[in-house]
Amino acid sequence: MFAKSLAGALALVSLTLPQAAWADDPNDPAMRNKKAREADAAEIRRLNREQQAYVSQRDAGYQAGWDAYRAYPQAQADYDKQMAEWRRAVKLCESGHREYCAR
Repeated sequence: MFAKSLAGALALVSLTLPQAAWADDPNDPAMRNKKAREADAAEIRRLNREQQAYVSQRDAGYQAGWDAYRAYPQAQADYDKQMAEWRRAVKLCESGHREYCAR
């Protein structure tokens, strides 16, 4: 059973290796004229710009998440301070200091 699996894996690898090796063949007959090389270079530039736009957008999303993560402790501290002030005002209102009841 193991030998069959190994043989299948080796066959698959042997089929894909030549394709990867030929992906950037300097002797490719299709790239012998200047127009084809320029078109190929233009396509590569387009793909690079497209990928850069994707990465920039992705990183902006990551940055927004990190900004929110970093802002959380200060926001929590502000909330805790406001709640402490409100609780103090409630106690003062209940003890007869009516100027604190409007809060």
